[in-house]
Amino acid sequence: MLTTDGAVLAATPALQGQRAVYTLPPGSQAPVRQKAADTVVNGEVRVHGSRATVGGRPVTIITLTTTDLLSQVNETFARLLLVGVPCILLLACGTVWLVVGRALRPVERIRRSVTEITAADLSRRVPQPDTHDEIGDLARTMNDMLTRLDDSAARQRRFTADASHELRSPLAAIRTALEVGLAHPETAPWPEVARRAVRQSERLETLVHELLVLARSDDRQLVTRRRRVDLGELVEEVRANSAAPRVPVGIDRARTGVMVVGDAEHLSRMVRNVLDNAIRHARHAVQVSVLDAPPDQVRIEIADDGPGVPPEERERVFDRFVRLDASRERTSGSSGLGLAIAKEIATAHGGHITFDEAPDGGALVLITLPRTAAE
Repeated sequence: MLTTDGAVLAATPALQGQRAVYTLPPGSQAPVRQKAADTVVNGEVRVHGSRATVGGRPVTIITLTTTDLLSQVNETFARLLLVGVPCILLLACGTVWLVVGRALRPVERIRRSVTEITAADLSRRVPQPDTHDEIGDLARTMNDMLTRLDDSAARQRRFTADASHELRSPLAAIRTALEVGLAHPETAPWPEVARRAVRQSERLETLVHELLVLARSDDRQLVTRRRRVDLGELVEEVRANSAAPRVPVGIDRARTGVMVVGDAEHLSRMVRNVLDNAIRHARHAVQVSVLDAPPDQVRIEIADDGPGVPPEERERVFDRFVRLDASRERTSGSSGLGLAIAKEIATAHGGHITFDEAPDGGALVLITLPRTAAE
């Protein structure tokens, strides 16, 4: 503690009897070092000065703090950082490596399993952990995808095999008829041979056209043109343009127009395929009804009085190349694709088609379509 003229009023024991080592000039807040400090103050110090009034007398208070302890703390902390930070980084990296490696080990097993799965064998599945986290969801999703791919590949193989067989039959019939005629050219009934070849060619052309329709349906390109279609008029047109049926076909239309939005050509094909199937199996008559199905649907009902379809076969009958009575179907020239195409057309228009039992005990086909097909 100093007076205004620099005289020492009080000092710490280490500075007792010494002159002022620091002074605070008037109007300044920065203490000034004096020559007396050279003998008593060693090393670096921090100095702070302030003015105060004690007993009504203005005084100056100078405080000094050595920085040796702070330097020691800084040096010790720096040494600890130099040694501790690398150790902490190594420990953190090792922990992260172990944790991430353990977490990604199932992903590596999934990756190895996927690389071993080929198109020739889609029955294999990736290992599925019992956890309910993202990796478990990934494995379950991949197994579901593999199941769908396996089913699709199996259907494609069956379809290819059936299509090859169906195409081979008319080709073999044409070739056999021609070879027999060529073996006996003078006595062969060439008009009959030509008629048989024409019938088989027509059957072959129909089959190829049906296969192309199914191929477009698989590519989701079946319905490309949409317009308003009156189902009652469409059914009347299908009956009028068909060959004379072997049994009567009655049509019951709603008084007002039953309208849908879709491809008129494919809708006609759908009705014609189902109607031909009903006529082929009916004993005495076929009845077609076109009516509303509130709130926002329309329905075509085609009923026959034939033997009907067993309940266990009502789903399978829409599969491709399926014939419940193979011998009769082949004789009639059916390829087993008509109902499959009808189902694909109904699905492409946002509807569905099912089999049920008719009131007379025969088959009842229900075609349900939305009033406005899905865009």
